[in-house]
Amino acid sequence: MNRIKEVLNSKGIKQTWLSEKLGKSYNMVNSYVQNRTQPSLEILYEIADILDVDVKELIESNKR
Repeated sequence: MNRIKEVLNSKGIKQTWLSEKLGKSYNMVNSYVQNRTQPSLEILYEIADILDVDVKELIESNKR
């Protein structure tokens, strides 16, 4: 599971903006945000760079 949705919401960024920056379709970004599809590590790092966050902030920890 990823935390892209939470990070987008906290920064007030729309999925359409992210899809334009990534060069991906809105539907693909939406599937990442809704956790229907997990982005590759390369894409995850690209998203982190675009959102100016550490990639760790985009990954949900399994540790409790």
